[in-house]
Amino acid sequence: MLNEAVSYDEVAGGIAYLHQRANAIAGRTLESSAFVYALIEILAEQNIISINELDQRKQQIAERILKRFTQRDGGISLQESGQDKYTFEPAIAIDCENRVQLCKAACCKMVFSLSRQDIEERVLKWELHHPYVIAKGEDGYCHHFDRQCQNCTVHAQRPLPCRAYDCRNDSRIWLDFDQKIINPKLQDPTWPHNLTAEEVELSQGNLP
Repeated sequence: MLNEAVSYDEVAGGIAYLHQRANAIAGRTLESSAFVYALIEILAEQNIISINELDQRKQQIAERILKRFTQRDGGISLQESGQDKYTFEPAIAIDCENRVQLCKAACCKMVFSLSRQDIEERVLKWELHHPYVIAKGEDGYCHHFDRQCQNCTVHAQRPLPCRAYDCRNDSRIWLDFDQKIINPKLQDPTWPHNLTAEEVELSQGNLP
């Protein structure tokens, strides 16, 4: 038995490997599904089963399985855009240095998933209990946010959502971006969890 403490990178690397193996298993499952569908078509052509009855039964079973899966929260969250974050060019550069005292770096409290590129670099931390969502501290801020200097400690390797996010029209943060009037709810330490469902829905296009 090892006496040394297992590092975050070792645990994260192990979990990433397990998910790679899971993808391989998914491929074999897809192949098995193809055989099942082929069998169904043959049985239907021979009038042994009815496609309509099969579809109805499949819908009933699918609903039960989906409900069970959701309750167990067995999924993972991963960006699949395929965009190289290092070649991404933002539409506009926000003057964060002139606003961070007002907005309290609110964007660094937002929740989003990392990409395969981020994971393979092994620089950015993610929640081990919720792969591959960006890791947060107890205060709700990103693990990589410097609380004293109020800047990003991994700016060069920051994920695509951080590079692409545009807060100008995000009413969760700014009531008036040009006049530097913030949303009063930012003063609540629980932000963004203190927002209503309607407020979140209105800002969907602004999510990182």
